[in-house]
Amino acid sequence: MKTISLLLSMVLGVLMSESCSGPKNGSVVPEPASTDISEFLGQWTIDIEGGSVGWLEVRNEDGWLDADVLWGGGSVLPVSNVFLAKDKMLMVQRSNNVVRKSDENKNPVKTQVVTSWMEITKNGDKIEGILLSPRRNGLSVDTTLFTGTKLPAVPPVPDLSAVKYGEPVSLFNGKDLTGWKLINEKQVNGFKVIDGALVNDPVQKEGEAHVSYGNLRTEKEFEDFNLKLEVNVPAGNNSGVYLRGLYEIQVVDSYKKELDPHNMGAVYSRIKPVTAAEKPAGEWQSLDITLCKRHATVILNGVKIIDNQPIYGPTGGAIQSDVFAPGPIYLQGDHGKVSYRNILLTPVVY
Repeated sequence: MKTISLLLSMVLGVLMSESCSGPKNGSVVPEPASTDISEFLGQWTIDIEGGSVGWLEVRNEDGWLDADVLWGGGSVLPVSNVFLAKDKMLMVQRSNNVVRKSDENKNPVKTQVVTSWMEITKNGDKIEGILLSPRRNGLSVDTTLFTGTKLPAVPPVPDLSAVKYGEPVSLFNGKDLTGWKLINEKQVNGFKVIDGALVNDPVQKEGEAHVSYGNLRTEKEFEDFNLKLEVNVPAGNNSGVYLRGLYEIQVVDSYKKELDPHNMGAVYSRIKPVTAAEKPAGEWQSLDITLCKRHATVILNGVKIIDNQPIYGPTGGAIQSDVFAPGPIYLQGDHGKVSYRNILLTPVVY
């Protein structure tokens, strides 16, 4: 202990001596490089290598950083850590508990925390970066490139009573798939017309290879609009209606479940219904959806469950990142059995 104390005293003495004597030979000690987190604050839509879409929000909350992220599919989730590293690189981390070993009853006996992280730099008015995701065995890492665009603030709440509409457009003729196509033509189309309804039944046969079913989109693209339709969801199934290919209105059997941003009529993982208005599984239900100036209103079975609320960015499964560009209506076809009918879109006229 005496030796350690002596060494520390010597080191401190040298440091104090150098700091008091000033720079040698008239040289100037450079100031530490300044970092400015303000360049990263705000919301960003992200284009991910391979064609999927993400979203990131970075916030300075009372002097500390926090963030939420959406990566491709799934929900908007909080990050485990976000910080500004050297060279003005923003580090965003997401951690998950991974089960490494289970007992005979499949109870976990060994878990580890596995962290994926984004390394983000600013490039003009864009961001660019790489996501590093360790594989479950820890022997390698997957890397994915991405770019991001800063989102302006959501505009003020629109006055829906003053909105003007054009001529209604029927999106489904009740006879065939005219006006619709798969987003990915290489996938299997599970949609067909039965008794005037657009029915999706993505059957997987036991013992046979997994079938990759696709999502169905309109050939036409739209800006803001009111969309009315009827939907029937069997027990335990789910689907989704995407507005402009950006925002998923959840379609799911959530009858008598607690309010949640993943329930029927929710803007998936973003906006929770204020009240439950679902019918039991297997019954026809009505959706009346208005998208106007990045705000959503949803009326489910005659009950307003979302009232002119802002949508801050894309939801999981979005097929484009530009929140101002026209886009299709698309129906999720890779999740479960569902039927749609009486699909009517009335465009907003500005």
